[in-house]
Amino acid sequence: MDGLRATTHWAAAEELSRRYPDIEVDDGVLFVDNGRVLTSAGAAAGLDLCLHMIRRDHGSAVAADAARLAVMPLERDGGQAQFIVHEQPGQDGSSLESLLRWMQENVHRDLTLRDIAVRAKLSTRTLNRRFREQTGTTPLRWLRRSRIRRSQYLLETTTHPVERISRQVGFNSPASFRGQFKALVGTSPRAYRRAFQGSGQTVH
Repeated sequence: MDGLRATTHWAAAEELSRRYPDIEVDDGVLFVDNGRVLTSAGAAAGLDLCLHMIRRDHGSAVAADAARLAVMPLERDGGQAQFIVHEQPGQDGSSLESLLRWMQENVHRDLTLRDIAVRAKLSTRTLNRRFREQTGTTPLRWLRRSRIRRSQYLLETTTHPVERISRQVGFNSPASFRGQFKALVGTSPRAYRRAFQGSGQTVH
């Protein structure tokens, strides 16, 4: 796999990179298809990879049937980002758990790095360091992913227009929301909703 792109569960990505530096490890996707070599980001993403393989080998109709039987979306592309859910305590034993919960509850607000640091009672420098240590990313990137994750839930469970959902998750403009959604999920909000509805799920 030297010179190839691969993924794995986010918790093991750093170790994989350390052990095999010639592999291009991408911990932000569900799966990677290199032709004969395919990798996925954990158990749930392995199901997405299985659907991808069925679609590639037998066509979309067969894959759609498999998705309906599995009660899961068909079109969660490999480029859809995996999200860190369980953050580990830092080296000093500190945990950002309460701060992360607060950020998730306030995704609709126009939060700045300073706002988050004030809430955490930390300097921005210390906040950035602890975020890197515990989540592998920055506060604002983590917030952006939380906003997108929340928008996915709203797209799956409501019939709210995309424009309304963009406001509900803290984006100043629908265009910005669509761009960020596409960058992280690999498809547009409308296409994501169609794929979810097409899997047999119910949208309220």
